[in-house]
Amino acid sequence: MSGAFRLENYLTRIGYAGARSVGLETLKALQAAHLEAIPFEGIDPLLHRPVRLDLASVQAKLVDGSRGGYCFEHNLLFGSALDAIGFQVTGLAGRPRWIAPPGSPLGPKTHMTLKVDLADGAYLVDVGFGACLLDAPLQLKTDIEQTTALGTYRLTASDGLFLLSAKRQAGWRDMYVFDLQPQIQADYELGNWFTSTSPLVPFTTRLVMERIAGRQRFKLINRRLSTEARDGEVVAERTLQNAGELGEAMRDVFKVTPPVRPEEIFGRTGG
Repeated sequence: MSGAFRLENYLTRIGYAGARSVGLETLKALQAAHLEAIPFEGIDPLLHRPVRLDLASVQAKLVDGSRGGYCFEHNLLFGSALDAIGFQVTGLAGRPRWIAPPGSPLGPKTHMTLKVDLADGAYLVDVGFGACLLDAPLQLKTDIEQTTALGTYRLTASDGLFLLSAKRQAGWRDMYVFDLQPQIQADYELGNWFTSTSPLVPFTTRLVMERIAGRQRFKLINRRLSTEARDGEVVAERTLQNAGELGEAMRDVFKVTPPVRPEEIFGRTGG
């Protein structure tokens, strides 16, 4: 993963000047810095612009440009950074369940996540699940509640699959299902093409943005801007009234410079 990766540029982008030793504390610190500096955003699929997954394009967009991206871009970038530092990283794929009706059949593998092996065991590491960004590594252990600064999570296993769930105000909510089969770039290219082009996927029909800063989670779904505390508790919410307010939110809350004028994006959010 590290062939053409520019580690120093990446660390500057996320404002990280801490330790580079391979261990849990470094992993936690890198994940927190990444999530605060580089937002989740699906502007390109909404505008029907191509999402490129070659490392040069991902770095140009998320590192050199003041942009974010969605799961494939984020986790390819973060995985490359971890690999360059010396972590043992395996790319995995998941089947999202966040908006799937309970009991419905599993969908395609349209999410990328990572497994990181440390001296004390394996961890699930994910900086790109835009419905509920995972703010810290999770031990790859089942049937225990794992708490982070912003959430409570658990992994369960059945028939060779792991299910990641997050505690919300109304109870547990499924995030995605995954297994431990390593993926190759071609697997991600296929999932990325479907995710960025299909009308069946949320990103092509609605604006989705999210960013974690400290103990706050900022989310934008079309024109609804919300701030969450632990376990999805909404502490502030408002509706953006015009393109000017959208532009301010992208700049001030999500730290994004959009590729087109806010008016074009606002017109696609549908109210």
